[in-house]
Amino acid sequence: MASLRLWLEFLPIGGTKTVNMKVATFADIQEALKNIAGVRRLTPCRLSESCSSRANTEVFLKFENMQKTGSYKIRGATNKFHHLSEEEKRNGVIASSAGNHAQGVAYAASTLNIPAKIVMPLNAPIVKVLATRGYGAEVIQHGDIYDEAYFHAKELAKQNHYTFIPPFEDPYIIAGQGTTAIEIMEQVENLDAIIVPVGGGGLICGIALAVKKIKPSIKVIGVQAENVSNIAKSFQAKDLVQDEVKQRTLADGIAVKKPSPYMLDNYFHPYVDAMYTVSESEMADAMVFLLERSKTVVEASAAASVALAFREGKSFGSRICCVLTGGNVDLNILSKVIEKGLIKRGRIFPLKLVMADVPGSLSQVTKVIADHRANILEVYHDRIEQSLGPNQTMIEILVETFDADHIAEIKGSLNKIGATIL
Repeated sequence: MASLRLWLEFLPIGGTKTVNMKVATFADIQEALKNIAGVRRLTPCRLSESCSSRANTEVFLKFENMQKTGSYKIRGATNKFHHLSEEEKRNGVIASSAGNHAQGVAYAASTLNIPAKIVMPLNAPIVKVLATRGYGAEVIQHGDIYDEAYFHAKELAKQNHYTFIPPFEDPYIIAGQGTTAIEIMEQVENLDAIIVPVGGGGLICGIALAVKKIKPSIKVIGVQAENVSNIAKSFQAKDLVQDEVKQRTLADGIAVKKPSPYMLDNYFHPYVDAMYTVSESEMADAMVFLLERSKTVVEASAAASVALAFREGKSFGSRICCVLTGGNVDLNILSKVIEKGLIKRGRIFPLKLVMADVPGSLSQVTKVIADHRANILEVYHDRIEQSLGPNQTMIEILVETFDADHIAEIKGSLNKIGATIL
């Protein structure tokens, strides 16, 4: 996986930087719905019986991974462009991003014939660079990490009079993202809660603002990756928390290391009901579950909402909605996530054991596995491992299984034939 810092949206924290910034209103969200009508796709919001069964409560999925460019980001970008002056449109816009924001800005700009430049790190995934170019933007690759790309974009904006399009800290971006909530409430009646993945907060702040105006009884719940969770910490502490981020996360789309005081003071604290975190393994498990049972591909950041529903959903009410924020996942990462997710769910199991090095040992092991109706995916046989005795052999087998109980049964039977499981 690329360095975590590649994915971190860097937001400078300044004492007075956002003091005089306009705060989005519900009227802005209503206007945004009109502004984006010709660009955004009305994504489905459907009951998932498989997710509901696992969460022990009704779970509806809002498929923003099916939105144009593969994420909700196009909503905010399109609305922002409707508030630019004619001179700003002629001069063009610039953004810095390594992911969904880049593609949303690029596509939205192309629909309105606004010149767009996107600064991406030199080691940004090729697939995302190509996608951004494919949507019509000029891609400028600069710096080894996101921070360097961000500062370069800001400098270019200053030098060339481009308008910088922030990923979340903007009232028109927030209002555009808030249109998601209006759709959800029109598509599903009697919701108790909406779970929203949180990075910088543009989506949840827009959703919470709309929800609390239309139906305040609906809880708006945010979720972050626990490895990068300074907004959740700040929300709970009711104060700005900027702990140093040292761990990596699969959820690159919500890996924002520096919370924005503007977002916290004007939206999170007044409108958001609660913030939670989920682990890397919980997100991986949810990704695999959605792929297998709901036939939908999502990023780890999008799967965070479902991961939280699986763990806490019943406590949020009898009818909840999980926003699947995006589906632009790197296929190399997806393959690793699938493998880890299947291991966690007991669907595949890396079995490592030691047997007596005599003819028929491997045959005995494979017979036990076959008798339990498990499927062997890979086998590795090692007689020269230094930790082995002179009459021992090590066997490593990747086994496809049903669940944890099935694995325990296989282990028990292998112990009976003299295998030592490592």
